[in-house]
Amino acid sequence: MSDLAVAGMLILVLFLMLGSGVWIGLTLSGVAWIGMELFSSRPAGDAMAVTIWGSASSWTLTALPLFVWMGEILFRTRLSQDMFKGLAPWMQALPGRLLHTNVVGCAIFAAVSGSSAATCATIGKMTLPELTGRGYPEKMVVGTLAGAGTLGLLIPPSIIMIVYGVSADVSIARLFIAGILPGILLALLFSGYIALWALRHPELVPPADARRSFGQKLADSRSLIPVTLLILAVLGSIYAGVATATEAAAVGVVGALVISAAQGSLNWQTFRESLLGATRLYCMMALILAGAAFLTLAMGYIGLPRHLAEWIGSLGLSRFQLIVMLAVFYVVLGCFLDGISMVVLTMGVIMPTVTSAGIDPLWFGIFIVLVVEMAQITPPVGFNLFVLQGMTGRELTYIARATLPMFLLMVAAVLIIYFVPAIVTWLPQNMKL
Repeated sequence: MSDLAVAGMLILVLFLMLGSGVWIGLTLSGVAWIGMELFSSRPAGDAMAVTIWGSASSWTLTALPLFVWMGEILFRTRLSQDMFKGLAPWMQALPGRLLHTNVVGCAIFAAVSGSSAATCATIGKMTLPELTGRGYPEKMVVGTLAGAGTLGLLIPPSIIMIVYGVSADVSIARLFIAGILPGILLALLFSGYIALWALRHPELVPPADARRSFGQKLADSRSLIPVTLLILAVLGSIYAGVATATEAAAVGVVGALVISAAQGSLNWQTFRESLLGATRLYCMMALILAGAAFLTLAMGYIGLPRHLAEWIGSLGLSRFQLIVMLAVFYVVLGCFLDGISMVVLTMGVIMPTVTSAGIDPLWFGIFIVLVVEMAQITPPVGFNLFVLQGMTGRELTYIARATLPMFLLMVAAVLIIYFVPAIVTWLPQNMKL
């Protein structure tokens, strides 16, 4: 049986199982089992046991449930209300005024959450009713919120970066630091778009609130101090080389509990809800990662990654053409799978091709996060679109049209980091290890 026929059969089985409603983690394990039983001499049961145990017992993966729990704790605080109160006075002088609170608020919450859906839901919970109530166009409010919500994947700590780091054997601490400047770049692109839109349509921007003195603005910004300190504690400890990503995650959980207690939102019910929410989410991720690890091993025994790398090499693609092809591939894949599944499903096959093309795995990790961000706002399985549909009651097509400019700005961000890779690599090269 040819390699192409083997790959086609396994892909068909994969989509049939996904389409029938089988859990993604079990689907990946099932496809791996079939592949090893039919096309490999190694016993599938032995390989499955060893691989899943090795995946589940990875110390590097410990950071994942901790960062998930930190986000769940903060999701149940008054963080979004406090951020809006602290940010709004400073946004009044910018073209577009309070629309920028979507971008800046999402960027700040992304730095303590790690989840795109949580970022979008938490900030949207406050800004959607507030901005539409003040008369800002709903299409701009929804579009900027959907786009800026994806910053939860790029600005560290990022769940998807941890998954990529484990799958591709890349330092998670270096990935976190590498995501800072691209995250700021994307936030600036979003804010720049808002400013240009406001200058072109000044009649659609509501009038500014009453002017406030510098002292009054500073007083309003006091509510930003706790979350700023938490960001500095988590990211600063990693950058300075004081803590690993896992240790910084533990610091983040303690800091989130302190903030929640200080706001008066920490009680037994919220503590229990946050812990159970984090446990459910992590168990789902752990099952997917275990299945993907087994599938990667099976693909290695069958030889598909090597053959794919050889086939792509025979096409004679330039590095830029390869990146464009991979970007299109991941955006299309994002129409059917969530971000974590996309990464763990493809890394075992894609990484040999990437490394043979001379692409830096650290840079490629940030590229992957950016294209997964695009998938977050690509119908029909864009998670941020579903979040906003639930919050606004609007049709999915309306929300997708509103987010199209943000999608194009992400394409621009991918091109920028390709032609200026130092945006990704400069900070990790200068961090203390």
